[in-house]
Amino acid sequence: MRPMRSMFHDRRRHGVPSLNVASMPDLIFTVLFFFMIVTHMRSDEVKVRLEVPAGHEVKKLAGHPAIINIYIGKSQKDVWQVQLNGNLVSPAEIPALISDIRSKLSAENAEHLTVSLRADRHAPMGLVSDVKQALQKSYALKINYSATELK
Repeated sequence: MRPMRSMFHDRRRHGVPSLNVASMPDLIFTVLFFFMIVTHMRSDEVKVRLEVPAGHEVKKLAGHPAIINIYIGKSQKDVWQVQLNGNLVSPAEIPALISDIRSKLSAENAEHLTVSLRADRHAPMGLVSDVKQALQKSYALKINYSATELK
């Protein structure tokens, strides 16, 4: 039998093994690819300036496949404009554009069509009312008013 002292000194000192980082680039590109697929990019460029109103009961409208954004704000020339799908339109043109958009959707999505109205807080109510009446004529009756949440 060995003496007690030699038993403890015979143990080899092991260092920490090095970390293998060969698969790190694969992991990084996989995560990058995932975020590129999942991230929703804005499809239309806002051509009007908006100062969105604030409210207390704000809910996020997400994951809805059939949303049409209508923006009401001032253009570059300080004139109140309505923007639908990246184009500046008059309220009279809205019913034809909505029916064209609805015809390109599936039957289920066309049934659940929602209009997100994003109007400037100082927009004239006459213009907002004209847009709402145009939406009524095109039977786009689900309207969501966009606002920021008060803190």
